[in-house]
Amino acid sequence: MRASTRPRQDHLDALAVGVLLVCCMFWGFQQVLVKATVGELPPVFQSGVRGLGATLLLWLWCQWRGVKLFDRDGSLWAGLLVGSLFAAEFAFIYTGLQHTSASRLTVFLYTSPFWVAALLPWFVRTERLRPVQWLGMACAFAAVVFALREGLGGTGATGDLMGLAAGALWGLTTVAIRAANLTRLAAEKLLFYQLAVSTLVLLLLSHLLGEPWGGTWSGFAVGSVALQTVGGAFASYLAWMWMLGHYPATKISAFVFLTPLFALLFGMLWLGEAVTFTLALSLALVAVGIVLVNRP
Repeated sequence: MRASTRPRQDHLDALAVGVLLVCCMFWGFQQVLVKATVGELPPVFQSGVRGLGATLLLWLWCQWRGVKLFDRDGSLWAGLLVGSLFAAEFAFIYTGLQHTSASRLTVFLYTSPFWVAALLPWFVRTERLRPVQWLGMACAFAAVVFALREGLGGTGATGDLMGLAAGALWGLTTVAIRAANLTRLAAEKLLFYQLAVSTLVLLLLSHLLGEPWGGTWSGFAVGSVALQTVGGAFASYLAWMWMLGHYPATKISAFVFLTPLFALLFGMLWLGEAVTFTLALSLALVAVGIVLVNRP
């Protein structure tokens, strides 16, 4: 199977919105799940194992679908760059969760769309945002900060900085994909670059950091890594790569502002806390921001 022949869209249709909502909901839950698992499994090792499992799943998927992963198409060096950025992003995410709460790190991680919106137009002129769309981005991000304002005033500066670094790296990954025109590849091959390279980098980094790889895995740890592998690193990221190839990156990136709010919501549910008026209002503000960004 070759790259999809579906033409690129200049707006988000119902399919795009549905896929993005599911992805954002899962990613919000995943942040809380990773935070809960860090106490049992070292963070970088956990991320590397997740990547290894997802790489194997993706390879099997490509064998079944007939997707050629190793043909020469001039994408090697750009693919290695994207994979390295992807690895650094997740090293910061998983390590940062040791130093701060999942919802707090997530708000900094999801500064990613600003990097995309600020840098991508220098390489892809059709991705330039108009003033009203910048207003939508600002509205959405302000909503996230508003929802998490109590946590932002506490301790955990190390985790905050790691979240910011991860957000910048995520944004740079998206910019590199679009600037190098890697969206011409099948979504599976684009994701394979990221998973395969990041798995090698993360496992090597885990070894250099002296993280323990042995020990007994609890049922919760096994289930957590399995869900992160199948639902996160394989299914949701494959969907994201496909979206980047068919819709404007700046517009789909705006949707990721929903993820921190889902992270806060699932954190409340995990801890048995009630959903507050602040969260409901923030969700409404995020919705307004997304509408503004996606205005034709």
